[in-house]
Amino acid sequence: MTKTKRDRNIKAREIVQHQRAAERRRTVTLWTSVAVVLVLFIAGMVGWSMVSGDDKGTLTTPTVAVDEGTAFATGTGPVTVDVYEDFMCPACNAFEQSAGATMKQLVTDNKITLRFHPVAILDRFSNGTEYSTRAAAASAAAAQEGKFSEYHDVLYANQPAENTTGLDNAKLIELGKSVGLTSETFAKAVNEGTYKTWAVQATEKFSERGFTGTPSIAVNGEKLTGPNDTLPTPELLTQAVEKAAG
Repeated sequence: MTKTKRDRNIKAREIVQHQRAAERRRTVTLWTSVAVVLVLFIAGMVGWSMVSGDDKGTLTTPTVAVDEGTAFATGTGPVTVDVYEDFMCPACNAFEQSAGATMKQLVTDNKITLRFHPVAILDRFSNGTEYSTRAAAASAAAAQEGKFSEYHDVLYANQPAENTTGLDNAKLIELGKSVGLTSETFAKAVNEGTYKTWAVQATEKFSERGFTGTPSIAVNGEKLTGPNDTLPTPELLTQAVEKAAG
């Protein structure tokens, strides 16, 4: 074999080796890129799950809830009165003290169907304990055992002040026992937060319906307020019910 031919063969082998090395580099680069894309895709899906609320936990809606699973009703009267409330809201308690007896009488007289919507918009005022959410969830557990009205009233009678830690779960369970909620089912629901995700969803529905504060009262779907956006008085509420009844 001549020197020229040997040189050509050596050069050819070098070219082949170079091409093979380049191909290996391209393969490594390709799979590295695929891996990076997959990591970014997975991270994006996790991030979307968190933003979209998929990490809120399992949704358990009380079977006794009405109005798209957001409320608990008493009475069967022809006029519907909806009350949206946060158990840490002082104004909600004030409305309850002012108009609670009137609403109960309207239920007794079969004039209204009264629907309470527990929501949680004041968690920021309970020093990180999410009292509004926990109280709303506990009221759902009470409703599931047929004691919503009783528990509703005892929560207001023991309402914590804003900017405190609120009532702990042990106290919520103790208050339940005082109105006949003595089952392990109720205590477990409070301790495990069975209805916390439901409370979050009910609050979202409250916002979607255009409400921005508590208490919000509606008579047959029409928001009711007093003069200058004050709380409606018992007299104003009664008048609105009579007008809605025709």
